[in-house]
Amino acid sequence: MNDAIAPCGYRCKPIVDCAMTIHHKSNIGQDRDANPVVQLPDGERHIRNVNWVGLQTLYMKEVRRFFKVQLQTVWAPSITTLLYLIIFTVALGSVKPTVLGVSFADFIAPGLIIMGMMQNAFANSSFSLLVGKIQGTIVDYLMPPLSNAEVLAALTAAAVTRAFLVGGTIWLAMVFWPGVHVTPVHLGAVLWFGLMGSMMLALIGVMTSIWAEKFDHAAAISNFIVAPAALLSGTFYSVDKLSPVFQAISHANPFFYAISGFRYGFIGNADSPVMFGALLLLALNAVLGLICYLLLRSGWKLRA
Repeated sequence: MNDAIAPCGYRCKPIVDCAMTIHHKSNIGQDRDANPVVQLPDGERHIRNVNWVGLQTLYMKEVRRFFKVQLQTVWAPSITTLLYLIIFTVALGSVKPTVLGVSFADFIAPGLIIMGMMQNAFANSSFSLLVGKIQGTIVDYLMPPLSNAEVLAALTAAAVTRAFLVGGTIWLAMVFWPGVHVTPVHLGAVLWFGLMGSMMLALIGVMTSIWAEKFDHAAAISNFIVAPAALLSGTFYSVDKLSPVFQAISHANPFFYAISGFRYGFIGNADSPVMFGALLLLALNAVLGLICYLLLRSGWKLRA
């Protein structure tokens, strides 16, 4: 099929063919290096570099989508996560156990924050492309002049934004909860592990939304993989107290390193090597990002 020629003279290309950037009329007539428009030998005109305007537009679309129902996407998950802390602190009563040199409430609070962030990052990104496939609006993601990398970056950034909004809400509520101290000791570790953990689940969510064909598929990944991996990753206990077999299982769980490193940013102690966990999550996110990019480029389960 020949590419359509727009009235403005540009040849329309699908997103899988090239990355394009928005240009302005004021650029026309400038020298070749300053003009983002490239004239190809066959007469086609491509726009080079990154389409920052399109990337920002898709990012804002995804953010506004979940923010329109913020009671469900931000406040409800925050309250649900906070209930874990309330239940444990009330149930323990006057018993004040210590874990890693801090009270039990101070120990589980950071883990609850990052757990809520990761689960909501997955919920956001696993919904984006899936709802487009179900409602027949997937063309809104495939036809704009955006490269696959730009689409992936916008979807991931929007999911991370929701994660940090949920995490910030949970943290703010915990600040005013009596008997809990959530003042960061190493802010850099809090931001790094919060970002890496949220990005990891956002990329897994993108892979899920590409693979899934109905909401039950995404729910199955969330209920049988994401939730168990988050709950069994040392959120409510120190893995040092486990048997060697379960310690090995915990150390094979990437959620464990995100939670342990994030907790280190608040209490100054961790039950895993912090630097190792930081580099492991970075490498894992690079691999997941590459897989998502290749899936988008192939059009698997996205294009006929």
